[in-house]
Amino acid sequence: MKILPVVLLGSATALASAAAVLASPWWWAAAVPLLSLVLIALHDLLQRRHSVLRNYPLLGHLRFALEALRPEIQQYFIERNFDGRPFDRDTRSIVYERAKGTDAEEPFGTELDLYRPGSEYLTPSMAPLPVRTDPPKVRIGGPDCTQPYDMALLNVSAMSFGSLSGNAVSALNTGARLGGFAHDTGEGGLSEYHLRPGGDLVWEIGTGYFGCRTDDGGFDERKFAEKAAHPQVRCVSLKISQGAKPGIGGVLPGAKVNAEIAKVRGVPQGRTVISPPYHRVYSTPRELVRFLARMRELAGGKPVGFKLCVGSRRQFLAVCKAMLEEDTTPDFIVVDGAEGGTGAAPLEFADNVGLPLGEGLMTVHNALVGTGLRDRIRIGASGKVATGSDLVKRLLQGADYTNAARAMMFAIGCIQAQRCHTNTCPVGVATQDERRARAVDVGDKSQRVRRYQEATVKSALQIMASMGVEDASGLRPHMLLHRVDPHTVRSYAELHAWLAPGELLASVPEGWAGDWAAADPDRFTS
Repeated sequence: MKILPVVLLGSATALASAAAVLASPWWWAAAVPLLSLVLIALHDLLQRRHSVLRNYPLLGHLRFALEALRPEIQQYFIERNFDGRPFDRDTRSIVYERAKGTDAEEPFGTELDLYRPGSEYLTPSMAPLPVRTDPPKVRIGGPDCTQPYDMALLNVSAMSFGSLSGNAVSALNTGARLGGFAHDTGEGGLSEYHLRPGGDLVWEIGTGYFGCRTDDGGFDERKFAEKAAHPQVRCVSLKISQGAKPGIGGVLPGAKVNAEIAKVRGVPQGRTVISPPYHRVYSTPRELVRFLARMRELAGGKPVGFKLCVGSRRQFLAVCKAMLEEDTTPDFIVVDGAEGGTGAAPLEFADNVGLPLGEGLMTVHNALVGTGLRDRIRIGASGKVATGSDLVKRLLQGADYTNAARAMMFAIGCIQAQRCHTNTCPVGVATQDERRARAVDVGDKSQRVRRYQEATVKSALQIMASMGVEDASGLRPHMLLHRVDPHTVRSYAELHAWLAPGELLASVPEGWAGDWAAADPDRFTS
């Protein structure tokens, strides 16, 4: 039966060809397309890779076409406003509206089921406060830091040039300069697109040590010191792991390493570059702490920290023990959530490896409080921060400030096409294709970044004022409620254990005793 359509198509082609020869040349308009379809059908029958095409020549291509269009069909015609992934339409819309400077308000009440288990609520006060008009800043810089930096409540999270287009990076950095907030470079090095606009930078160093790399892929102290001295580099961050793919490295194919990217990353042009999953500069918690201190020294006393997706609590406690014994600490720690990010990752890692941002934040915050180190270290939160309520929740869970990546991409035009790794981004944000990247107008998009950040911080301050607090220092765990089941609501103060300052050094609580005893400052034990 599968041969019959091909036979019929071939017969129609033969008749059209005969008519073109015997009757009128106009019949070639039908004969040529029909002949093309016959050739495709024959190819489908003879090929061995796709069973669908082998059994359903020609018609099988419809299946592949629909599969290719499935994300767009899902997003535009099937998803409701509140159930899209990774970001629903409501969240994307609020970012777009704030970026454009229009009202981000909705009539007629919420569409959410507030009795759904897992729902969370911030508690309003019966005595709300006036909204403060001066957005607060967070001072980054511990006792060993000589050039502290005042960080905004919301900043641009790590996204490398190479992953994003040059125009996208320029728009983000220009927006950061206009709005007075920071821009994390990602681990791809310092490019002209980061430096030329003049915005404040957090220079991120990954396992590839791009921009401060020796010929054999190690860490070059001289190159690092030269670039860290740049006045726009306000902080330096060592990336241990990221939320989308904690514990694995990356491969940049040689075909993508053009002259510009090779120069920025300090690698040979046209040669595949491998970022290993591990760092060469340390192998124990103590070595990590010492290296961070050395980075701060090489950076001239600028704030130094590290970023991680939290996994083993005892390993982080081992780092805390190393800090105590070495009597030195990083100035900040950025907690990245396993909710993922802008980097492409294996599905198994994105879905199954690492702690979500909330649990990771509370782990790091409690560990630092319990070891008496919290007042020396600021905590940043990165992972699906898009709205003012997201920001407030993260502050309440232990963060001092937040970073956003995908929301900032939305602000410069990202439509969540999820083609970031294919070089075919339809709006020119996540691509190195110059024809596509020209769609990002730096002047317009940078203003959108500024407006989005300003409006989101303002929203967070409005929410805090409605809760009866002026800033993050007044937030407490009991102010965030979590619905356990349709009939039970518990506050974060009830659901989670919160350590007292120095508690791990005085009398270790039972829930922490096993991990605290196993934490070794000279070994990463799981």
